[in-house]
Amino acid sequence: MIRIKRFIIGVAVGIVVIVSILGGAISDRLFGYRILDKFFPNQGSGAGITQQKVVTEESVVIDVVEKSSSSVVTVGITKAQPVANNFQWDPFGFFNRAELGKPEPVSQDIGSGFIVDKDGLIVTNKHVVADTSAKYRVITKDDKEYEVQKIYRDPTNDLAVLQISPDTTLVLKPVALGDSGNLKVGQFVIAIGTALGEFRQTVTTGVISGLGRGITAGSVFEGSVERLDNVIQTDAAINPGNSGGPLFNSAGQVIGINVAVAQGGQNVGFAIPINVIKDALDNFNQTGKFERAYLGVRYRLISQDLALMNEVPQGAYVVEVVVGSPAERAGVKIGDIITKFDGQAVKEADGGLAKFIGSKKIGDKVRLTIWRDGKESDVETTLQQSSE
Repeated sequence: MIRIKRFIIGVAVGIVVIVSILGGAISDRLFGYRILDKFFPNQGSGAGITQQKVVTEESVVIDVVEKSSSSVVTVGITKAQPVANNFQWDPFGFFNRAELGKPEPVSQDIGSGFIVDKDGLIVTNKHVVADTSAKYRVITKDDKEYEVQKIYRDPTNDLAVLQISPDTTLVLKPVALGDSGNLKVGQFVIAIGTALGEFRQTVTTGVISGLGRGITAGSVFEGSVERLDNVIQTDAAINPGNSGGPLFNSAGQVIGINVAVAQGGQNVGFAIPINVIKDALDNFNQTGKFERAYLGVRYRLISQDLALMNEVPQGAYVVEVVVGSPAERAGVKIGDIITKFDGQAVKEADGGLAKFIGSKKIGDKVRLTIWRDGKESDVETTLQQSSE
């Protein structure tokens, strides 16, 4: 009898132990406690997390592309250029040359853009459509081409609005515009555009690498350059030809317009914050043109390190003063450093001079603090509308 009782107790204890182990294992795998990994390593646990992350990221990219890529367009240019013909050959190699024939129209994809209005308004960079003597066209995702009827260029930002007359049977789909005021470094982003002026609808991904950068933007196709402040830096691949294309967040909203790539660097691209564009578009929709406050200087920002190295103050170093501009009327000269704008310090980290000017309206009076020959002085001027 005693043996039977011991046997029953042993069986009961064994059942309890087995149930406990099974319950712990199930809880361990279901709820991620990972306690049993020390004793029974889960070979696929790390791989499962990685796979889940990859699948989630892929799903986000696929959703954004499927939702928004039809709103992204290619911008092409048609321009008359002399074509080489009648090649003359000299056996001695002294006079080999090609005679230039009559100019013929040459077409090329040069940039990107995105639809912001169903009636045919498209945003791109100003430097993409800088040549006023050329004709431009827009190519949609389904390879339909439209001649650009009008171009509105923003005199302050590297921004242009193209007007096309879409086919009445075609419904243009505008993008969703996001908010660039609360961006964070490390935030996931997606770029779509015509890479290298050849590969349409190219998709690249990355993160926001920095905010508030100052750059000199330009076009390898058109040769124009422009100083931009307070731009977004990203490691998503931005190639020549991506200029004017959208930079999306993971919700499929445009948070920037791709504008430049750092020469000689890898995975260093830049985009204009979408809030700048939204303000310009609001102004455009009200007036039919870009009416922006204008000071009339080209400048380079002096960082704190550069200021200490050269024993000069931080600010905007003036490299050009536009004739007849508010800056010229105030007595600003090449070589001056604008250190303050209405009493506020001009610093690269805070968006530079462009941010202050962008916050003003045409006709506003402003006070500039100028550093010249080791001395500071204040001058006043009234901002005007650009003649562009």
